[in-house]
Amino acid sequence: MCGIVGLFLKDKALEPKLGALTNDMLATMCDRGPDSAGFAVYGTPTKGKAKLTLQSPTPEKDFKGLAKAISKAIGADVDLEVRSTHALLIVPKDMADKARDVVRTEAPSVRIMATGTSIEIYKEVGYPTEVSKRFELKKMAGSHAIGHTRMATESAVTTLGSHPFSTGPDQCLVHNGSLSNHNNLRRELKRDGMTFETQNDSEVAAAYLTWRMNQGMNLGEALTKSLDDLDGFFTFVVGTKNGFGVIRDPIACKPAVMAETDKYVAFGSEYRALVNLPDIAKARVWEPEPSTVYFWER
Repeated sequence: MCGIVGLFLKDKALEPKLGALTNDMLATMCDRGPDSAGFAVYGTPTKGKAKLTLQSPTPEKDFKGLAKAISKAIGADVDLEVRSTHALLIVPKDMADKARDVVRTEAPSVRIMATGTSIEIYKEVGYPTEVSKRFELKKMAGSHAIGHTRMATESAVTTLGSHPFSTGPDQCLVHNGSLSNHNNLRRELKRDGMTFETQNDSEVAAAYLTWRMNQGMNLGEALTKSLDDLDGFFTFVVGTKNGFGVIRDPIACKPAVMAETDKYVAFGSEYRALVNLPDIAKARVWEPEPSTVYFWER
């Protein structure tokens, strides 16, 4: 049992409140996943810049001097903002891949949680409200956000095993459920060049969607195709730079509820995640259908 929340804003006037709204939604899901938590926030891109969210088990050691080493190696100015066990690295967009390589060389214990122009991912072991507070989710702004509270059932309680999982630029996925064919699918995706950090089945789902989008599909098309290729019980909420998608497996035994107004689209594992959203009493509220893709894009 895990908890999922998601919020996709249509009204730009709400963007400064994205973090605060998501924080309140995530707090309602603590009892569904007390082991660990995480969230992805899509902010406004900075022209010509890319963002890498980094995580370290020993941030005092790993992040000290890292910006200077990266700047020297790529021959360009970089910014590194440390946030507890994570850090946000901002580099010239055309040097993002080179910066990733430098991070792996200079600080091999540092993990790259996400890369892109908009996405930032923060996740850790711990009670969800403490994780949100640790990374100051309330203060964040942006266009859409996805959050997850985890109750581990098939893999260890670790930072890397926490959600969201990001396997492509500006992409992420959170999952409630269990996939039965993830080992076979992982092997197939590895043969096609995908890489994995964990044995978590949810990471395989994220990589599968990245793989499909690398073939030219949009998020909605990739989610539709997943119904043919993924076996098991699942509810996915997925984000891309411009998109927000939801899908449930054909049996749809995992709880889910959605709400839509002219200002936002919201998802929660339970209705209580939505009750404090603006004008929720006027929203269209429904349970997403099995084997049905719900997809919004700017």
